[in-house]
Amino acid sequence: MSSLTVVLLLVALATLVATGARHWSLPAPSVLVVAGVLIGALPFVPAIHVPPQVISVGVLPPLLYASAEEISFQELRRVWRPVTVLAFGLVLASAAAVGMVAGALTPLSGPMAFVLGAVLASTDPVAVTALGRRLALPPRIQVMVQAESLFNDATSLVLFKVAVGTAVSLGAVSVPRAAGQFVLLAGGGAAVGALVAWVVSQIRRRTEDPVLETVIALVTPYAAYVVAEDLHTSGVTSVVVAGVIMGSTGHRLTNAAIRLQVHAVYQTVVFLLESVVFAVVGLELPSLIRDLSGDETFWPLGVLAVAATVITLRMLWIFPMSAAMQRRRQDGPVSWRVPAVLSWAGTRGVMPLAAALSIPLVGDNGLPLPHRALVLVLTTGVVVLTLVLQGFTLAPVVRRSGIALEPEYTARQEARAQDRLARAGLDRLEELAALDAAPEVVVEQLRRGLRARMDHADAQLAEGGGPGDSLVVAYRELRQSLIAAESAELLRLYEDRQINDGTRRRLQRALDLEESGLRED
Repeated sequence: MSSLTVVLLLVALATLVATGARHWSLPAPSVLVVAGVLIGALPFVPAIHVPPQVISVGVLPPLLYASAEEISFQELRRVWRPVTVLAFGLVLASAAAVGMVAGALTPLSGPMAFVLGAVLASTDPVAVTALGRRLALPPRIQVMVQAESLFNDATSLVLFKVAVGTAVSLGAVSVPRAAGQFVLLAGGGAAVGALVAWVVSQIRRRTEDPVLETVIALVTPYAAYVVAEDLHTSGVTSVVVAGVIMGSTGHRLTNAAIRLQVHAVYQTVVFLLESVVFAVVGLELPSLIRDLSGDETFWPLGVLAVAATVITLRMLWIFPMSAAMQRRRQDGPVSWRVPAVLSWAGTRGVMPLAAALSIPLVGDNGLPLPHRALVLVLTTGVVVLTLVLQGFTLAPVVRRSGIALEPEYTARQEARAQDRLARAGLDRLEELAALDAAPEVVVEQLRRGLRARMDHADAQLAEGGGPGDSLVVAYRELRQSLIAAESAELLRLYEDRQINDGTRRRLQRALDLEESGLRED
């Protein structure tokens, strides 16, 4: 079986499983991992070994970028304190705890146990985002979970590079050197990401070709990653920063038709990559197990112990931190709901697997790096276990906590925003009508439409072409002017924190669809 055939079959399998998971309202990453493990265990299935650069360069940048685009500066500023504590303190504590447990229960040497701890220290943004899309979490909680998983990668990446350097050279860990590497990786990556976002925004401001805009959107995460890595900084941090900046400003750079096309293409790419990469995680585990040596047969105990360590330590870290923050804000009695969801949302995924695959095969002495295969098995095993255990149970935990937003809440927020948008459009219409900027029949048609939207919004809140071408043209031009006014009002509502970013995106997409329809024909 050729490599191309394997890739095509993998894409078909992953797409089929992911589609079924969505149909049955199951967490797609967890279902894909289980399917991958079951299929990979079949005797006639060839061993799957994916080169690390395929995941780190080919798959991760667009997935990280898509996750980062969903976070806005405004919402990120509200959660920067807890995110900072989790992205630094919890990562360091997790790396140390996993290293000690693995060193005590497995044949791993101290340096290799430290490598494993660094690999599994951070949560995975791709897995967290994919699982979080299914849950109606409050905006603050959703942003906190996603931001933590995005920004803790810089810390774990530094730890990983220090750990690998120590394991390869058989040297000692240097704290000053590690601190310098962190500043270079994280700070340099953030600077490169900001620069790439600025360059891309300047190009997109001057571009009105939908095809070119789509190509630029697809190339942006790869450019941010490759440039940062070539400058020996963090490509992951660069992609994340570029994604956050473009997600907060990109909607102002293009028109509705281009935004709709870029969104459709990018959603397709993200769906395919997510489906394939989680299936690969499951497929690789059986083949990695076959490569283990005789003294590594007790790997299941190591997987259970390490997984229990990262889950337990996360709980022990988040519950006291949340209690301290609630008491400082004087929010009343300390609640267990938010820390329970935050604790259980710490799944591991693609990022640890990519890091583990990049571990060198030999040390500086020319000999094979001891127990490299065991590190890969333990990493993949913990990834699979957390995706299955936490992935399938995260939704019940959210429901049990009672913090999920009810559908009525989102409907009321959107209805209020729709009412404000219609009023903004109506105010602009009356201004244009006073200037005799359009035929009265067109003005009256638009006026009735806007008032109907207001009545519909009021009802939701209460419950919980013209005859000639000239009139058609006038209607389109006038309606486009009103849509511009509604878009400006929508942005003002968001900036005044009267609606969250999810509501803004949904309503802006509805306006974009209407404006795109006006531009057709």
